[in-house]
Amino acid sequence: MSYTNTPPPQRRWAALAVLLAAEAMNLLDATIMTVAAPVIRAGLGGSASDIQWFSAAYTLPFAVFLITGGRLGDMLGRRRMFRLGMAGFVLASLGCALAPSTTALIALRAVQGAAAALIIPQTIGMIRAMFTGPELARAMGAIGPVMGLAAVTGPVVGGALTQADVLGSSWRAVFLVNVPLGAAVLAATPLLREDRAALRPRLDLAGTMLVVLGSSLLVYPLIQGGARGWPGWCWAMLAAGGAMLTGFAAHQRRRARGGRSPLVEPGLFADRGFTAALLSSVLFFAVVGGLMLVVVLQMQLGLHRDVLSAGFTLLPWSATMALSSWAAGAWLVPRYGARVMSAGLLALLAGVVSAAVVYATSPPASYPWLLPPALAVAGTGQGLYAVPFFTTALHRVRPHETGSAAGLLNAVQQLGGTLGVALLGSLFLHAATPGDPTPAAAALTGARNAFCAAAALVLATAATTAMMLPRRRPSPPSPDQPLVPDATAR
Repeated sequence: MSYTNTPPPQRRWAALAVLLAAEAMNLLDATIMTVAAPVIRAGLGGSASDIQWFSAAYTLPFAVFLITGGRLGDMLGRRRMFRLGMAGFVLASLGCALAPSTTALIALRAVQGAAAALIIPQTIGMIRAMFTGPELARAMGAIGPVMGLAAVTGPVVGGALTQADVLGSSWRAVFLVNVPLGAAVLAATPLLREDRAALRPRLDLAGTMLVVLGSSLLVYPLIQGGARGWPGWCWAMLAAGGAMLTGFAAHQRRRARGGRSPLVEPGLFADRGFTAALLSSVLFFAVVGGLMLVVVLQMQLGLHRDVLSAGFTLLPWSATMALSSWAAGAWLVPRYGARVMSAGLLALLAGVVSAAVVYATSPPASYPWLLPPALAVAGTGQGLYAVPFFTTALHRVRPHETGSAAGLLNAVQQLGGTLGVALLGSLFLHAATPGDPTPAAAALTGARNAFCAAAALVLATAATTAMMLPRRRPSPPSPDQPLVPDATAR
């Protein structure tokens, strides 16, 4: 089913606002949690690794169910799945706000992530169904600024809500805010028109379970291993996770040869450029997702600064990321094409290395005043890289593979962020050495180590990004071609 009658312009743009609000809620929820996580752990107790699980429990199911969520929308209707996901998101948010323990909160965060995986894939499909021609370019172009605004305000809103402690709610307010926002989006869903794919794919339940188990077996030991001295079972789980993901790839090839709908089009991997793009996405978003958490942890656990100070410390990163994304999409990429990615990685590396130097040279008990400028440089690099990355990654994908490729890139992006929280967060939390006389000094050591590891990941991203590019330099995209960064980029 598709739009048989074009809705009036006012209805279309109002419906777009509803969809963009849902997209913004997803990003806000992730950034708000990053700032509030140490306060939550202080309130509910639990181990230090629970701080990582507050984020990973959301992003992991979001990543692994994202493609399945898109398929359900194709089969059963995108508005129907959007409503179901939003209702689940609101109820899970209320449950998170009332959670009595870290275990309950982590479980409900997983429900939130699964609900978000039903919401986000439907937005692009419904936008494409409502708009055509120049209006479609304008509608898609609105995603970037809205996501940039959400990225900028998220850390500050999270800090302000937690710090305000309205009626003694403390951190619970960061989840309660989703309830009225989600209810408003649900109330406005009659503005949306139902839409589904003309050719309905079938669900690949076996493939989905392989991805869920394989990804979980990779993430769990990365978070828990450092705290337990990396026992043998951690390495066994990592090996099992890799084997399951390898089995998933084989399963997809068999399913495609049998004429059944795979979760991922196997033909995508015939192009080394797309495979390199997947690796680049994992590495790049591991850096971004992991380092934001490390900055917050050093502020709150090392310096005992309040949550609002941590939010404002992240603000330069978010603000320059939003500005550079806009500049890249409006001017730089149309003129210089994929070469902007190199400039972005160079700026990101400069910012990460500068931050590592700041952590290595700052007095343990003092606020690192040179850190915000370093984070601003890193944020500039993130924005410059992300916009041309998605355009370049999909450049050589064949038309019938576009939906699968875009869904896979989004899923891998979320998985990269989850792995970054696990890896870099563990480096921070378990980096104390005998030479660190105080918790503040240990926090500086952990932050320095995490940023040094992130610098190595940026260099690896540069190597895989070079493999994305065709051997012959492509011409820059036409100025008329809309360049839209990924709606869920953090």
